[in-house]
Amino acid sequence: KFNNMRFIIALLLLVCSHLGFAQIKDPVQWKYNIVKKSADTYEVVITATLPKPWHIYSQNTPAGGPIPTSIVFKPNPLISLVGKPKEIGKLQTEHDKNFGVDVKHYANEVTFIQVVKVKGKVKTNINGVVEYMVCDDHQCLPPTKKNFTLALQ
Repeated sequence: KFNNMRFIIALLLLVCSHLGFAQIKDPVQWKYNIVKKSADTYEVVITATLPKPWHIYSQNTPAGGPIPTSIVFKPNPLISLVGKPKEIGKLQTEHDKNFGVDVKHYANEVTFIQVVKVKGKVKTNINGVVEYMVCDDHQCLPPTKKNFTLALQ
């Protein structure tokens, strides 16, 4: 009996130890760039690239659905945001039976562009956080936050 119990405990420990390795890493690759448009105007360009079969949700995902992508810029008295971030990519809309709403998402790649104006001829940084959720046909990963800092010169 004692050997059977040791075997069962060892087997349980082995199975439980592999559960930690079964977690999926974040499949999204992020790129952050600054494009100078004029003396005081810049574009913050944030691109998400995803392998198949993953997709990321639009900023305009309806309430009751999955977590929409959001970009929040930390306040900086030297910078003003012009409008909201624009999305560039192949937007797909479909009814999601799990959430019971029509969801909007991107596969492969999406680019978010935020226009900003700098007050005066100064060098400063723009800081922010991208929050997003990715899913495939079988599962969704927990919402993730990525911080970024870019120099405006």
